[in-house]
Amino acid sequence: MVSAGSRGIGAATVCRLAADGWDISFCHYEDEQRALEVEKAASELGVRVLALQLDVTDGDEVTSWARQVEEEFGPVEAVVSCAGITRDQPLTRLDDADWHPVVDTTLDGVFHLCRATLFAMMRRQSGRIVMVSSVFGVYAHAPWGGYPAARSGIVGFTRELAATTSRFGIRANAIAPAVTVKDTTAIVPESTRNTLTETIILRRFGRAAEVADRVAFLLSDEARDLTGRVLEVSADISL
Repeated sequence: MVSAGSRGIGAATVCRLAADGWDISFCHYEDEQRALEVEKAASELGVRVLALQLDVTDGDEVTSWARQVEEEFGPVEAVVSCAGITRDQPLTRLDDADWHPVVDTTLDGVFHLCRATLFAMMRRQSGRIVMVSSVFGVYAHAPWGGYPAARSGIVGFTRELAATTSRFGIRANAIAPAVTVKDTTAIVPESTRNTLTETIILRRFGRAAEVADRVAFLLSDEARDLTGRVLEVSADISL
């Protein structure tokens, strides 16, 4: 299951995992045309794909999604959370109407997705979870939108989840890409981008496919000994 799979990192992840042979269900919020394109591209790789429109801030909708996936595909073996939004405002200028959508989508979305799938994973003593955070959540260079706070929350959530579920054979890790996404971080000022690149070892932004590759790695058997980790990735998203 992949949240926010119709664009950016989510879309790249859907196609990358389909290429690895995973049957996939992904959700999207409103971009039906892009979702259809991603669904078609992934299906052409020879796997089963189910795309659904839903709101990850609604726990009941996410739970229903998980049940539908289990009915159509069988047990959910892996979960990837990509959903997140921001607001073009400094933290000190946010009002409730700005703050809550950022936190609800980014953090509640992660919680709802994990809650809907974790207990079945625990019963099976097996499961793989990857959360997409951001370098903004690690270094907090973005002075706007509550985005760093929400993405930092994902890092903390991942580490707590890993500590409490490892004995059940569940791996939980996070990826922190440095992204320039048209729908979210395109609002980052050039000066902030320049500062951010100084924290990246390669001193550059990369591609969505690079993030998707790290997701695929963390879901693979090659990462069977990794849990509670945060992998930083250079990424410039232009999808």
